[in-house]
Amino acid sequence: MKWSEGWSRRDILKVPGAGLIAAAAARAAEPEAPPLYRRRGGRKLYQAPTEPSAASLIKGNDRQEIIYKSLKLIEDQVLGGIRDRQILIKPNFVQTSKQLAATHADAIRGILEFLRPHYKKEILIGEAAATREGTMVGYENYGYNNLVKEYKVKLVDLNAGAYQYRYTIGEKNAPVPIRICSPFLDPKLYIISAAVMKTHGYASVTLSLKNMLLGAPINDYKVSDKGRMHLGPHGEPNDIVHFNMFHLAQEVYPDLAVIDGFTGMEGDGPSRGTPVDSRIAVSSVDPLAADVLSARLMGYDAKKILYLSAMTEAGMGQGNLEKITVLGNRIDECSYHFQNSPLLHFSAALET
Repeated sequence: MKWSEGWSRRDILKVPGAGLIAAAAARAAEPEAPPLYRRRGGRKLYQAPTEPSAASLIKGNDRQEIIYKSLKLIEDQVLGGIRDRQILIKPNFVQTSKQLAATHADAIRGILEFLRPHYKKEILIGEAAATREGTMVGYENYGYNNLVKEYKVKLVDLNAGAYQYRYTIGEKNAPVPIRICSPFLDPKLYIISAAVMKTHGYASVTLSLKNMLLGAPINDYKVSDKGRMHLGPHGEPNDIVHFNMFHLAQEVYPDLAVIDGFTGMEGDGPSRGTPVDSRIAVSSVDPLAADVLSARLMGYDAKKILYLSAMTEAGMGQGNLEKITVLGNRIDECSYHFQNSPLLHFSAALET
């Protein structure tokens, strides 16, 4: 009997032993709260969203413009999420001297042009480059120093900052300690993953989630922990990198995905592939939705990409393409068939 059906808590406690019985029954009746995941966002694991997510898709002839337009379509969602948090834009510098493999400065300009009329605080651009040359060399080579003058942003080498230890799974299923850049764990930051649309030799595709998850480990230019995310049999569908990304995503997760597909990369990605003149941009405050949509635009079935399907099952975002509301251009106007990486010994994820 519920308290509202005529019994008061005091009435129940007057009956010998009834108080304990009632309390135990109440506890048994209450559904167990799902475990929290992703400390930055505070969402709950294994509660798949039932509502559709919105992702914007823009095709055009100017990189900066299509990035800007893709964000304008979801403006209220983006600004509502930022609130009073400091913004950190995370580009992709898997290479510091090959522009095709890295986030173009004009893609960042598109983001900044969108943000600056609404956000007057300092904006950080932070990366932890994978190469020995270092993040600051990447900023110089790709013209990011001009952004400092144009938009008054601060360029940060996250490899030189604080880190926290987490664990990944390595060879023979052994736990391996790994250093994670502290900002990627900070709930006070609003993190934008400014990714490039590329294929990948282990993960099939590299988009907003992989940009952040495999970019999060420290490379102190003597020892890099990034490789510890990849340990496992090369090119197999169950490559351990998929599990490690899923595992780390419970704490490291972007708030906004901006995917630059103006010139994508196919084949030997994420750093030695060839260009695809795709001329598209995808943005969403649901990074999983953005990646699932982008995988489809590249010609992949996201259900067969293990880290994306695992995140979908865990409710980390809307991973059901049928429940993603596409704003802007239609999917059939922007669909391609990216060539797979030669490192992959399977092609089941590629739609035929």
